[in-house]
Amino acid sequence: MEFTRLGRTGLSVSRICLGCMTYGDPGRGNHAWTLDEQASRPLIRQAIELGINFFDTANAYSDGHSEEILGRVLREHARREEIVVATKVYFASRRAPNVGGLSRKSILAEIDASLGRLGMDYVDLYQIHRWDPHTPIEETMEALHDVVKAGKARYIGASSMYAWQFAKAQEVARANGWTRFVSMQPELSLLYREEEREMLPLCRDQGVGVIPWSPLARGRLARPWGQSTERLQKDEYGSSLFAATEQADARVAAALDELAARRGVPHAQLALAWVLQSPGVTAPIVGASRPQHLQDAAAALELRLTPEEVTALQAPYVPHAVVGYE
Repeated sequence: MEFTRLGRTGLSVSRICLGCMTYGDPGRGNHAWTLDEQASRPLIRQAIELGINFFDTANAYSDGHSEEILGRVLREHARREEIVVATKVYFASRRAPNVGGLSRKSILAEIDASLGRLGMDYVDLYQIHRWDPHTPIEETMEALHDVVKAGKARYIGASSMYAWQFAKAQEVARANGWTRFVSMQPELSLLYREEEREMLPLCRDQGVGVIPWSPLARGRLARPWGQSTERLQKDEYGSSLFAATEQADARVAAALDELAARRGVPHAQLALAWVLQSPGVTAPIVGASRPQHLQDAAAALELRLTPEEVTALQAPYVPHAVVGYE
């Protein structure tokens, strides 16, 4: 396993991050395709055995059950000082006043709830899952600063939003002497490259770590185009992300098909290798529902694409509408 620093911090993370949205009771939350604890445990252990020390979850994943599973497995099979645990706050588990969002009340309540489910005294990276248009960013950044100063999080990060929003949040924190974000979690794959325009250059310029979500486009780049799985059939959110660009995406997938055949390697390895070689990327967040998924992720670290191969993979891409910020 390869390791690198998260942005300009001293935090050492594996170049593959295990995304834990896949793990949780299918009856909790809105992801009917998740794996229950019995099926999840061997995959988290496999990640640890491969040398992965970076784990990403959220309070919203299976209504917190993902955090519960991850916390139990890590306590049994990993040393706390060696691993990096990231979780998130924003999405609501139910419709009720003051549930969800990034108000001070919500953040201070949700960090305690997440720590309780994880069975930990602190998380290494506490991330805002989305931008909250209903809460002043000053309120959010001060609350996150207080979470860090209370010792409940070591660093803070953000996820999908407009570059101007991220820059505004960072400036508010700087101007007030509060903790700034050290990482950004944007969507990035061969099928969605809109963050290359503003967010990724901003992160490179400011030394912010980049940990992309959906590097395999919710599984669409993990196999020959057109092959379906139970996950793809049940993933309503994933369908909404790519429904409007299917014809354009098919051309990118065809280029991946051709290179996979020529190289004799799985599609997933090539698609992940492209993300890993993208300028400024720290560690893609990889979901794994089968042992082969983790094996492909580890193998992608050894795969080097030539400039000509990168050009061939990127050439069919056409601009997409921005999605995933809600």
